[in-house]
Amino acid sequence: MTLVAGVDSSTQSCKIVIVDAQTGAMVRSGRASHPEGTEVDPTLWWDALLAAISDAGGLDDVAALSIAGQQHGMVCLDEAGEVVRPALLWNDTRSADAARDLIAEIGADVWAESVGTVPVASFTATKLRWLRDAEPQNAARTAAVALPHDYLTWRLLGYGPANPDLDALVTDRSDASGTGYWSPATGAYRLDFLERALGKVVTRPRVLAPYETAGSTDGSIAGVPAGIVVGPGAGDNAGAALGLGAAEGDAVISVGTSGTVFAVVDRPLADASGTVAGFADASGLFLPLVATLNAARVIAATAALLATELDEVADLALSASPGAGGVVLLPYLEGERTPNLPTATGSVLGLTLANASAANLARASVEGMLCGLADGLDAITSQGVTVDRVMMIGGGAQSPAVRQIAPEIFGLPVTVPAAEEYVAVGAARQAAWVLTGELPIWAAAATEVFTADEQPIIRRQYAAAQRSVSY
Repeated sequence: MTLVAGVDSSTQSCKIVIVDAQTGAMVRSGRASHPEGTEVDPTLWWDALLAAISDAGGLDDVAALSIAGQQHGMVCLDEAGEVVRPALLWNDTRSADAARDLIAEIGADVWAESVGTVPVASFTATKLRWLRDAEPQNAARTAAVALPHDYLTWRLLGYGPANPDLDALVTDRSDASGTGYWSPATGAYRLDFLERALGKVVTRPRVLAPYETAGSTDGSIAGVPAGIVVGPGAGDNAGAALGLGAAEGDAVISVGTSGTVFAVVDRPLADASGTVAGFADASGLFLPLVATLNAARVIAATAALLATELDEVADLALSASPGAGGVVLLPYLEGERTPNLPTATGSVLGLTLANASAANLARASVEGMLCGLADGLDAITSQGVTVDRVMMIGGGAQSPAVRQIAPEIFGLPVTVPAAEEYVAVGAARQAAWVLTGELPIWAAAATEVFTADEQPIIRRQYAAAQRSVSY
């Protein structure tokens, strides 16, 4: 049996799965926590990766490995390979003003046509502009900019402060497409966009093809034997799509810390409104995506507000009628990316003496979170993308309330695959591809399909609430 490993270095933790390269069957796994916050020292991700590898029983029998990770995070390195400052994560909104400045300088339509995206606070380019303006000394010290998974791949290959070869940095097309200065359509960096963001051109990771090796481990890292083939890695959503085996016609809705809606298509997309990000995927195709900052944690916040557990919130939500008796929750608890409201806060509307109940508030929290994702699905289909199947994954998708209410809002059956670490599985599938030269076909996970009559009142109330609130 040949074993390969896949890593998911997410916002909250580092997870690794070790599987049979031929079948995808799980052999063992491990994990380690990441620190909280919207800025994190990347060396702590490296420590977590090594801890997760140890927790999984090591890599002595592993032939290949790939790392998928959270997108957009700004990792700045100096000429000595040292981290310049803590990385700003995708959910750090301090660069909202920088995003507006970049749009004003070039124009949203030019951004969209050139790189497939329009700047928002999540993207790396806006964080670099913030760095230029807010921390000019750190900007001046920056010699290379990488993404979280790029940094970990670089370190895994034996580079770092002891071997600071910045030209050895590599990435993949899915993660590069979330920077704001790499074009999925042309497959090239826009160095003029990078210079406009940071004020100078610095070293960028080389963009590898999905099946191209980044190199092999050299044995210099304790716990990581020499000779393991390392793949290019991927952004987390592209990794999930690869792990799910998503194909054209599929839309994937991920209900995690953040919410994402994405589809696999055969052409690059450009949305000048900025709602749909025209990313690349990890297979050579494209992955138009809409992201929300607030997803499963909306329900967690409701549980805290009601002083109860998540299971009870689900039970309460399912005991209320569609539309929650007129109660609407706009779930912008920590700003929002879609719609682009980085300084917004959450709102509860329509509350009266007659409908003021824990059940209605619980239902409104689930409906509000799902309505934001339904708006994202509409935005993707409005770009001419055909969706034949909706798959829903992530921790939030395990909630009975989310599963049962989702088809009422999406107006389509919702397929929920069995809970797995799909980002890490996708990275492992890529590792097998790089190792063997062929993308393996692994058995699909077991699924459940949820159906319900569409309830138009839910989205009608939600849209009216959005129009009534000024931010």
